[in-house]
Amino acid sequence: MKKVLAIILGGGAGTRLYPLTKLRAKPAVPLAGKYRLIDIPVSNCINAEILKIYVLTQFNSASLNRHLTRTYNFTGFSDGFVEVLAAQQTTENPSWFQGTADAVRQYLWLFDEWDVDEYLILSGDHLYRMDYSDFVRRHRETGADITLSVVPIDEKRASSFGLMKIDDNGRIVDFSEKPKGDELKQMQVDTSILGLNPEQAKDSPYIASMGIYVFNKKALTDLLKNNPEQTDFGKEIIPGASTDYNLQAYLFKGYWEDIGTIEAFYEANLALNRQPRPRFSFYNEKAPIYTRARNLPPTKVLNCTITESMISEGCMIKDCRIHNSVLGIRSRIETDCVVEDSLLMGADYYESLDDRQSLLDEGKIPIGIGKGSTIRRAIVDKNARIGQNVTIVNKENIEESNREDDGFYIRNGIVVIIKNAVIPDGTVI
Repeated sequence: MKKVLAIILGGGAGTRLYPLTKLRAKPAVPLAGKYRLIDIPVSNCINAEILKIYVLTQFNSASLNRHLTRTYNFTGFSDGFVEVLAAQQTTENPSWFQGTADAVRQYLWLFDEWDVDEYLILSGDHLYRMDYSDFVRRHRETGADITLSVVPIDEKRASSFGLMKIDDNGRIVDFSEKPKGDELKQMQVDTSILGLNPEQAKDSPYIASMGIYVFNKKALTDLLKNNPEQTDFGKEIIPGASTDYNLQAYLFKGYWEDIGTIEAFYEANLALNRQPRPRFSFYNEKAPIYTRARNLPPTKVLNCTITESMISEGCMIKDCRIHNSVLGIRSRIETDCVVEDSLLMGADYYESLDDRQSLLDEGKIPIGIGKGSTIRRAIVDKNARIGQNVTIVNKENIEESNREDDGFYIRNGIVVIIKNAVIPDGTVI
């Protein structure tokens, strides 16, 4: 794997994840209490011993850069690295990144300097665990120019994805973007060719792209240089390459979730609580997910009822009830609170007891959840200050609402409290 260079695409402005992306790049959005989205592809690379990793981004990259710098430092152990490459204007490229392929094209001069055989192109906003070494091995064994990682899809979900068709050798011969009706039927394939058993192949007769690719170095360079008007891998570069290049499919059978929307992000986080077997687990010592080591103290729980929840380190929780929720690092919940079906991202720092009391004495609100508050089906971003006797339950069942001046949004019926927001005592949302 020393001959592989990984390129993680940070994505655009992250408008579908707004307001979580208001102050941070999409890959820097917190996940599962203590991680960030970027930790998933980076950890998968490390576990596969792919240690040359670039992350391309152009929006709000400060916190992402800080996280990667503090978390992944291979200096003294290997020639590996994890570096952010932010969009920059030059005389040759006066514009920002115009798409996934354009982002890679603008830094091709840097990637060309490495003595590698393949480029591994990854997305920064997916939740999954994959052994990329198997992926690259399949690419080499089939003599492919490009290999796409695909997932089997049933008919019900197929029309929501970009689908592919393969021949008897697993070579990709056709593409169709979100087909319906007869066009959808024509995209059916025998997925047993890629390794599914007959019953699985019958249930999932379609294959969809995960947006993860392995390119031979020369193939990627030629495609990007010879097609300067093409800016996107999935919609232009790869479909256009199917006639002249050997495109192969690699079937991924594990859990994979694109968490690019508020609803998908919310559901993926709470799904981690499912028992007895969550669809994705962070409890895998052979393929761990890494993140920044913060050396926080153990969580302190006083007279609480906690069911089907994940509690990160460094929290302080008193006399409250928590059900089916994820609590991020340094979360603070005062007495008589109820938190259900919610994701609390915690805080970046502690406030001392004296500081908290001073804020209360001045009629201000400390970080965390104040006494007597109720939170259901919500996402509370970092450093939020929720007052006493606040009710956040989407009482009127509103699907969409923009109340940024009041410190929150509603997306798909989910209340999202903005980072650093202040919600006054007695507020009802």
